[in-house]
Amino acid sequence: MPNPESPADPAQDAQEPTDAARRRRRAQFLRELTEARELRDRVQPRRAKAARLRHAMRMRTFRW
Repeated sequence: MPNPESPADPAQDAQEPTDAARRRRRAQFLRELTEARELRDRVQPRRAKAARLRHAMRMRTFRW
């Protein structure tokens, strides 16, 4: 009977590429999200300024 904790376990080998692929997909998603936010800020500068002010107010009133 094979040892389930052994590194030769096919399920463990299959997990690593899945993790790498998941990290790649997540990085791509975050890049696209940042790009979309930057585009929205350029297209709607008034809304972007209001969002910056709201964020600054939240950060000022945040207690550690």
